[in-house]
Amino acid sequence: MPNQKGPDFRHLRIHRRITDWETALQVPNPSTMRDFLWKLIIIATAVVLPIFYFIDENPFDTASFLSLKEKEMVAWQRARMQINPGRTNHMKTFKDMQRNSEPLKNVNSHILLGAFPTEKKLLTIGISSVQRPQGSYLLDTLQSLFFASSSSEQKYFTVLVHLADPDPNWLDQMISSISTLFQPYIQARQLVVINTPLKSYLPLKNLKKNFNDTPTYVTFRSKQNMDYAFLMNFATNHSDYFLMIEDDVKCAPGFVSQIATILSAWERKAWVTLEFSRLGFLGKLFHARDLPCFVRFLLLFYQEMPCDYLLSHFRDLLMQKKPIQFFPSLFQHMGIYSSSEGQLNSLTDKEFEENDIGPPGNPAATIHTSLNVTNASVLMNAYSLDKNFFYVKEAKAGSHLTVVLDIPAAVFRVQVLTGSELKENQLKEGQVELGYDSTNRINDCDDYILLGLLVNGILDKQVLSEESGKKVKCVRLLVTATLPSGLIVRHINLWIK
Repeated sequence: MPNQKGPDFRHLRIHRRITDWETALQVPNPSTMRDFLWKLIIIATAVVLPIFYFIDENPFDTASFLSLKEKEMVAWQRARMQINPGRTNHMKTFKDMQRNSEPLKNVNSHILLGAFPTEKKLLTIGISSVQRPQGSYLLDTLQSLFFASSSSEQKYFTVLVHLADPDPNWLDQMISSISTLFQPYIQARQLVVINTPLKSYLPLKNLKKNFNDTPTYVTFRSKQNMDYAFLMNFATNHSDYFLMIEDDVKCAPGFVSQIATILSAWERKAWVTLEFSRLGFLGKLFHARDLPCFVRFLLLFYQEMPCDYLLSHFRDLLMQKKPIQFFPSLFQHMGIYSSSEGQLNSLTDKEFEENDIGPPGNPAATIHTSLNVTNASVLMNAYSLDKNFFYVKEAKAGSHLTVVLDIPAAVFRVQVLTGSELKENQLKEGQVELGYDSTNRINDCDDYILLGLLVNGILDKQVLSEESGKKVKCVRLLVTATLPSGLIVRHINLWIK
């Protein structure tokens, strides 16, 4: 990349200091002047030497992507961090780097299959895949991804696959298999496959050997960092958010709706990444607007450490001090062999809930409602596990039916079924909220969060929480629009750990 005219922070700071020093030099006292000159020498040494030390000890082999100004900017930032970390605005520095950098001109990623939709989507789901000696899991992962999402959910995302292995035979084989098995998704512009030629990559020889890793693994993880960087670079501007998954995973049913619900709840909160799996780089969600900055960060430190370590540092630099994780996990690692030299990798996420969860186990509870109910005993039919149901003649907007558990429980799935078998008297405009209690209220909760909206009178969702095992006290069914006729609630079913 050609040299670029980024903001020269050293020049600005030194200019301000020179102005101060010129004023100080007007002091006529010789001893004061000598003291000042000694202070000047100490300050200059403390500021400048760390910069040269950093450049000397951390030679970036990134000439294809970073200009000298960018390297100096990072070195200057590191020096400032060593001197006064409390005053360092990391986000501004990296945003400035992003704003004053040209695009990755030397990267020639190109489309092998499909095309992006003309309209911007909510989500791009990214997968990077390379050849494995024992066989690929990519096709199984794509099948799980599409099968775990409904046709309505598929309208909100695009899947972007980066085939990142240079072997032409493997590429031809994967292109043929994907185009055969997933042709409807390719035609609907829901699946795009890309490749990046090896000549676009930074050098993969004479790499740093950190963490006592073998040279083979250092090469593997360094290339993987670039695989991910090129994938994210291609995904920029096609959606509001970007979700990174791996090529050997199983997806939880309805994961797209789960993520959309979390995004709605976090819309006005500051975050860098939201995590829907505890494993490595899997299930990490980004704002699409942050991708260019993270791409350059990956390329800048590609040989330093694995991608999940780099993500942790990047998150910290942008002032998110700890991971924001949600439980249970929405993705499970299913591969046996790693893509790194075919090594065994049986790692699984213990927070992932399998589909075979058995029947609901509604714990003891009382039911409270603002609906006009003449017989309180009939109200329990909405929560019973038998074939009885609850019916009310009218349901106005704002009215509710709330299940209050006798003992708060770790609820991991909620199912609400309204309407008759003939789909009459459904609640088509309503939502389900979960209540948590911090003040020991008897018949209600003081803190409710949205679980989801009813679709065709039904809600069936996993419960995601930032805290594993967080206990729910209330489940509230809320009417959001007055019904033209009566309401039937067949079942409110809960699954607890």
